[in-house]
Amino acid sequence: MKILMALAAGLLFGLGLSLAGMTQPAVVLGFLDVAGAWNPQLLFVMAGAVLTTAVGYRLVWRRSMPWLATGFALPRATRIDARLLGGAALFGIGWGIAGYCPGPALVALAGGIGSVGVLVAAMALGWWLAAQWQARTSNRLRG
Repeated sequence: MKILMALAAGLLFGLGLSLAGMTQPAVVLGFLDVAGAWNPQLLFVMAGAVLTTAVGYRLVWRRSMPWLATGFALPRATRIDARLLGGAALFGIGWGIAGYCPGPALVALAGGIGSVGVLVAAMALGWWLAAQWQARTSNRLRG
């Protein structure tokens, strides 16, 4: 049941990204071009996401536990550190260059947009390298 709910949520998210035009890099790059031909479409998508999240969290936190898990899994890190800032910078640079962030890139790939395959491969490599770095750092600190 948990996998089916995850699949349904992913499909709904992908559909929303497609309908909002977020699988078109020109829309994203137009939003980032504040000094030129600015396109506010992404602003409305972000506002909708913030509103949905605010309402969703209010409803979820009223529950004693999630529907499909034994407890809520919350991040433990609360510090703003070099790793967070570096990751945010890399994300922003990649988003600005490619016009895609991870969600829309995966939707575009599933939609058959072949040119995004290189981007998704680079993202996967980056995730793998980050995991390797984290594992190596954790092992060095432990022992």
